Amino acid sequence: MQTVLTYFTLLLTGLFLQAQNNTIEVNMLGFNSNEGKAMVGLFVAEETFLRQPEQSLSVIIINQESSVTFTNIPDGVYAVSVYHDENDNGEIDLLMGIFPKEDTGTSNNPNTVMGPPKWEDAKFEVKNGELVVFEIKLH
Repeated sequence: MQTVLTYFTLLLTGLFLQAQNNTIEVNMLGFNSNEGKAMVGLFVAEETFLRQPEQSLSVIIINQESSVTFTNIPDGVYAVSVYHDENDNGEIDLLMGIFPKEDTGTSNNPNTVMGPPKWEDAKFEVKNGELVVFEIKLH
């Protein structure tokens, strides 16, 4: 009986760990220049979207393109946002405190004419050890 319980415990642990091992790859295109860095945020909730990423990465830009990979991501719903920190000051520069002066983009490439992208348009789900690949076009 002990052997059966040990087997089931190992099986359930393995399934749980596999479900926690998702990968999100983000390929970014359309930077104005190679100056500065691409700042990439992974968001987990509408309430924190575009304000407080769960994880963030910065990466150099080569030939107006860049890529990052988020690994060991638990199953769940996420959104990705990118901005081009062209002047390398560590923050997104805004015109009149509202409009980004630096290029931006989000997962699913929503069409945003006025205002920031919405969580509903940018969110996606990962589960069961998936590899999700996004191509984000900056504008």
